[in-house]
Amino acid sequence: METIKIKGMSCGHCVMAVTKALMKLEGLKNVQVNLEKGEATFEEEKPVAANLIREAVEKAGFDVA
Repeated sequence: METIKIKGMSCGHCVMAVTKALMKLEGLKNVQVNLEKGEATFEEEKPVAANLIREAVEKAGFDVA
């Protein structure tokens, strides 16, 4: 299980936006975003480049801490 810190989330809509963005990346599964902790956890079925994960989060309007 991988964990990344995400800055800028403030509500359930934010959680859904980040979840959808990460779910679109081929190779990630079991994506869970925690608003209180400000983080996302996921499993990699195959390696996914960190910059692709960062780009997906940034396109959703948030920053990877």
